[in-house]
Amino acid sequence: MIEQITPTDLPRWIAQMRANGQEPVVLDVREPWEWQTASVQADGFELVRMNMASIPVRLGELPADRPIACLCHHGGRSQQVAHFLANQGFAAVVNLAGGIDAWSRQVDPAVPRY
Repeated sequence: MIEQITPTDLPRWIAQMRANGQEPVVLDVREPWEWQTASVQADGFELVRMNMASIPVRLGELPADRPIACLCHHGGRSQQVAHFLANQGFAAVVNLAGGIDAWSRQVDPAVPRY
């Protein structure tokens, strides 16, 4: 089962990962046009953009030894990617429930909703 965290939970999750000596990654799995439409600002985490379809081919570019929070528009694609990563041996994977839409509503209303 993949852990679900909300955008408002992300800072606490990042702090927990750092307390364990791990540097977190937020993996945005949306399409390039979506990144251009609305994006999060990396604040206390590394932001990696890799659209969902490219992940199997680019899997080696992702740090399997670092915690990863997956992000998409509403949480569906990121949930699928989180499951895929967990099945590939990534140990610390969570899904950002509600995606960038929830981010806009809960964290930063300046992020456009689409």
